Amino acid sequence: MIAYLAVIGIQVALVVHLVKTGRNTLWLAALIFLPVVGSIAYIIVEILPGLVSNRHVRTARAKAVAALDPERELRAARDALDLADTVANKVRLGDACAELGRWSEAEAAYRDARSGVPGDAAIERKIARAVFEQGHAAEALALIDALDPPSGQSERDRLSLLRARMLEHLGRAQEALDLYADIVTRLPGEEARCRYAALLLAQGWENKARTQLEEVEARARRLDRQQRAAEAEMYRWAADTLAQLRARDS
Repeated sequence: MIAYLAVIGIQVALVVHLVKTGRNTLWLAALIFLPVVGSIAYIIVEILPGLVSNRHVRTARAKAVAALDPERELRAARDALDLADTVANKVRLGDACAELGRWSEAEAAYRDARSGVPGDAAIERKIARAVFEQGHAAEALALIDALDPPSGQSERDRLSLLRARMLEHLGRAQEALDLYADIVTRLPGEEARCRYAALLLAQGWENKARTQLEEVEARARRLDRQQRAAEAEMYRWAADTLAQLRARDS
C-alpha cells in the first residue's frame, strides 16, 4: 500500500513538473498509463540532464562532498603533483589549500608555480589574494596594482571585487564603495551586493544599504532551495540584516 501511494505521489509530482516546465505532452500519456516505467524514463530523459548541467546544483553537490570529506581535493592535488611536477598541478594545490582557508600554504604553492612561468598575471592575482587573506592588505593591493588589468570583463570584475575588499580593509571606504557600485550589477551571485550593503551600513547609509538588501531578497525569491544553498550564508545574512532594519521602522 505504501509503495503504491509512493508511485502515485511521484507520478503526480512529475505531471506537475511536466505542465509547469512545458515539456512535450506526449509524456503525459506515459506517466498516466505506464506510471513506473514512464516515471523512470521521464526522470532520466527530462530531469537528470538538467541537474547535471545546472551550475547551482553542481555547486551544492560539490559543497556537500566537501563537507563530508573537506581534504579530498587537497589529497588529489598532492597526488597529481607527485605524479607530474607541472605549473598546473602546483596551481591546483594552491587552489585546494585556498579552499580550506590554508592561505600560507596556498601562497607557497602559487609562488612555486610562478617560478615556472614568471609574470603570469593569473598566478600573480592568486598570490595577491592569498597575501590579502593572511591580513596583509597593503602588500596585496600593491601586487595587483602592479599588474595589467585582465582582458575579459568578468575577470576584471572579480579582480575589482578583491580590490574593493582590500581598500575597505585599509579604511579607504569611498574608493571601495565606488568599486562595489560599479560591479554589483554584473557579477553573478550576491557576494558583491552583500559586501556593498555591509559597507554602506558601516558608513551610516541605511537607506542605500536597504535598497541593496531588498534586491538580494527579491533575487532570492526567484531561486529554488538548491540554488540558494550555493550562497546560503550570504542570503541568511541579508535576510537577518534586512529584518533588523525593518524592525527599526516599525
